[in-house]
Amino acid sequence: MKGIDAWRLPALLALLMAALFVAVPSAAQLPEGVGENGNESEDDESEEREWFPLDSLNAGLGEPPDEVERLTPQGALRSFVELTENDEYAAAAHLLNLSELDEAEQQQQGPELARQLASVLRRGEWFNVSNLPSRQDAAIEDPSGQHPLVGEPRRSLELATMTVDGEDYEVRLERYRVDDEQPVWLISAESVSVIPRLYEEFGPSLIEAYIPERFKTSFGMLQVWEWIAIPLFLLLTGLVGWGVYALVGLLAHWFPHGVPSIFAGRIGVPMALLVMAFVAQMLLDYVVSFTAVATTFIRTLLIILIAWGVGTIALRLVDTVLLKVTRRFVGEIDDTKPKDERQLLTTLYALRRVIILVAVIAVSVYVLSQIELFETLGLSLLASASVLAVLVGIAGQAVLGNILSSFQVSLAKPIRIGDLVMFEGQWCYVEGIFYTFIRLRVWDERRLIVPVTYFVSQPFENLSIKNAKMYRKLELILHLSADVELIRHKFFEFAEEEENVVEHHKLCCYVTGQTEKSQTITCYLMATDPFAGWVAEMQIRERLMNFIRTYHPEWWPRDIVVLSQHDIATEEKHEKPRVRVPAEGESDGERTAE
Repeated sequence: MKGIDAWRLPALLALLMAALFVAVPSAAQLPEGVGENGNESEDDESEEREWFPLDSLNAGLGEPPDEVERLTPQGALRSFVELTENDEYAAAAHLLNLSELDEAEQQQQGPELARQLASVLRRGEWFNVSNLPSRQDAAIEDPSGQHPLVGEPRRSLELATMTVDGEDYEVRLERYRVDDEQPVWLISAESVSVIPRLYEEFGPSLIEAYIPERFKTSFGMLQVWEWIAIPLFLLLTGLVGWGVYALVGLLAHWFPHGVPSIFAGRIGVPMALLVMAFVAQMLLDYVVSFTAVATTFIRTLLIILIAWGVGTIALRLVDTVLLKVTRRFVGEIDDTKPKDERQLLTTLYALRRVIILVAVIAVSVYVLSQIELFETLGLSLLASASVLAVLVGIAGQAVLGNILSSFQVSLAKPIRIGDLVMFEGQWCYVEGIFYTFIRLRVWDERRLIVPVTYFVSQPFENLSIKNAKMYRKLELILHLSADVELIRHKFFEFAEEEENVVEHHKLCCYVTGQTEKSQTITCYLMATDPFAGWVAEMQIRERLMNFIRTYHPEWWPRDIVVLSQHDIATEEKHEKPRVRVPAEGESDGERTAE
């Protein structure tokens, strides 16, 4: 064994040396700049990730002027905007990648394309040049380090996305390098190719051809003519809205009384705003166009108005249908209706709140999708989501509590539409259950607005929770000599004649109290509902009082003053000499003579 190990070790060393001699020549035979895997070197790959290589760049335009800044994205776009505002379109053409054009066409079409792109960017989509990176490599700078691509160089940036006939067109800024020259940022060749198509859609309107040049100078964020045209634009759309509102009001009066008239009377304002939004949209599309700042604001406002108008009209339609169903199946809102009908009405109001919630969510999603808010503020919203949640939770605690309570009331139904409840000692009918409040109708036709949380967190008396029937009682205070049996008989007689008194076998009348001068007689009756019971109680009391007043007035309680010792019960009379206390200064003789 020792002999075998002695020759095995030299053999292994010899095999390793042979493998090294074979590997080294093969590596030396690889081309320069190529690794063992046959790919380009890592340095070349990292450099090409920072720019797009070109053989030539805008050779037909010649050398760019000194005022053309192309080293950074922010500098390139700012230089383009400044040059086009000064009508230096030939110099601005150096900021376009015209590689898809021939050299002769570059000099001829370059300035015109720069002018068209400037008009498109001014009217198509509003953006802030300061938001572009100021670094040459356009690397993302995030001090918090939360961005996944922080520090990574970029060679292509999106400036704007515009929609034409349902298709999206991007305007991008890209970084190019020709051989060993310094990389520059230009409008991409693909974006240059779609400039004419975008100019047809977002170029100046026909009315601008008649505007004098002196009114086209910039004044702040807008041009001079826009400061005049925008108020006129709003005034015109406002007059259209006023006309629509008046027309809808006339239609509400012309329609016969009923659902159409009620519905027309409720949609005047949302219909006016909806027509105003459509008219303004048509004016922006076919008559006049403003700069991107004004256009973005106006179009966002129009989207909100359209969404709000459609949602409000749909809600008014639901309310009108709800009113029709209420009148047809339920009628007057009170506790005289069967329990099933009151539950149906409560369910309909809950359905209304669900429709409102769905409509609000749908409108919000539509508005956010149209104005593309998430594309520009998405990361900011996500970063501040926790802070917003805390602020909304604190500021809207009462509102959110009422909204959740309204759903709890709709599901558990401790109160229903039409129920009679006691609120702070007042009889009230539940007239409506809404998101944040409950509307109560007091017996004297006053309305009370009570937060929903009150009926979730506070005890209250629902007189109609099971049925509307209610015991009522009336009390009579009479003299001790009153005939209780006769009073009981007359009470039964009067109660059975009342239409709203039911379950006559539950009628009863008892003496419930007495003093040395009077007795208290209490009568009990069962009524169909609390209010009808109150009316029956008053009417029976009046009839009993009239009976006593007419036939037995001696039964009324009275105070007795004893003027003699004549005892009515024993018919005995005891005379006693009157003794008068002598006055001051009076003598005994004078008192005796008297």
